[in-house]
Amino acid sequence: MGAKSTAAAAASEGWSSRAAFILAAIGAAVGLGNVWRFPTLAGQNGGGAFVLFYIACVALIGLPLILSEILIGRAGREDAVGSIRQVARRSGVSARWTSVGWIELAAAFFVLSFYSVVAGWVVYYAGVMGADLLSAILAGDPFRPALIGEGPAAVQGRMDDLFANIPMLFAMHLVFMGATFAIIAKGVHDGIEKAALYLMPAFFVLLVGLAVYGAIVGDVSESAAFLFTPDFSRLTPIAMNEALGQALFSVGLGSAALMTYGAYISPGERLAPMAGMIAVADTVVAIIAGLVIFPIVFAVGLDPAAGPTLVFQSLPVAFQQMPGGALIGFLFFVLIFFAALTSSISLLEAPTAWGIAERGWRRPVSAAIFAGGAFVVGVACLLSLNVWSEVRLLSFWPIFADSNIFDTVDGFTGKVLLPLAALLTAIFVGWRADRNLVSAETGLAGASLVMWRFLVAWICPLAVGLILVLGLFPVLTA
Repeated sequence: MGAKSTAAAAASEGWSSRAAFILAAIGAAVGLGNVWRFPTLAGQNGGGAFVLFYIACVALIGLPLILSEILIGRAGREDAVGSIRQVARRSGVSARWTSVGWIELAAAFFVLSFYSVVAGWVVYYAGVMGADLLSAILAGDPFRPALIGEGPAAVQGRMDDLFANIPMLFAMHLVFMGATFAIIAKGVHDGIEKAALYLMPAFFVLLVGLAVYGAIVGDVSESAAFLFTPDFSRLTPIAMNEALGQALFSVGLGSAALMTYGAYISPGERLAPMAGMIAVADTVVAIIAGLVIFPIVFAVGLDPAAGPTLVFQSLPVAFQQMPGGALIGFLFFVLIFFAALTSSISLLEAPTAWGIAERGWRRPVSAAIFAGGAFVVGVACLLSLNVWSEVRLLSFWPIFADSNIFDTVDGFTGKVLLPLAALLTAIFVGWRADRNLVSAETGLAGASLVMWRFLVAWICPLAVGLILVLGLFPVLTA
């Protein structure tokens, strides 16, 4: 099968409905960044002012770029590289712009590799909490606190024990990557779409239910004050840069996911309203996640600025002290698992679609090649948590000189690949792509179109360029 016929076959795998795309795209955007990273950053940067600035960044920068990536995919009707090639050809500009697609595919591949390792931690904690809940049920007390047989130090030490347990890390990484592969191998209709139609409603039910629980048993008033009362003295240049970065990349920008999903949208659909729904849903999930976590944190006197350990060490201790902690702890990690899986699906679909369209591989073969490759890179990442902890891949690069393999892969994608891809996408759509083509694909007109063009052509490149520069030269924020 030739490249053109495989590209057409890939594009023919369209969404069965508008709702299917919206749920799948929201699933791609909503992930660990919302449920884990956003509360962590909000806690470290003082809450309210950070949240307010984050929302502004989503509206003014994230949303215009979401629409830009989706319209490239829909206009090109191929994989990320092929879609940019098609738009460049129709715009009469150099085919070298396809390098944007290559950067995005590389970002998707490497993000998936370490993302699966972190999601493996989620699988492990879901298993721990599930076993504890089963024990509580068998004891006739399903609403007891979690892990009542362990002391707080032992609960917090579970993460260190997990990092030292290579077979367990490997197994959890394998389970999660295997689940991602199984869904992608089934295709758009039978795999991605069905997963979104089941997982996303379940995710939102769990999210709202946990928020209600937090409001009942936690300190919701202090949490609301923390999240929604701005203290602009805490909004430092570092905090603003972190809010901007979180706003952009939590919605899946720069990883080819939205371009790939956009290729499956029917030509008659209006893209701007769908992009708006994705941005709003992603932001709402992040804020509700804060309302799930912080009431519990404040109620038991934990530090909201605990950092990345907040979810995996602080909250399990909190569940020990909360009524119904065994059940809530299990549901909380199931919630995170759903969020992680819907995002990993989009990360694997992007290179899989390229393999189908550009190389002529059958879908299961393409998915297996990229899932297997990402799994191998992920193994190197998990080994850097223990036996390879002293390995420094980019020791010659000052910002990565002290980073292990895991942090190097994470940092290189977050500081280089993702912002570079988003920057080039903004320049391509704002300055190089044919204006009539772009306008027709957005469905915007009048003042809305003028505003969107201004944001994409001017504000987005400046903002994303700032993320790129400050990521490469962090001394500038000192």
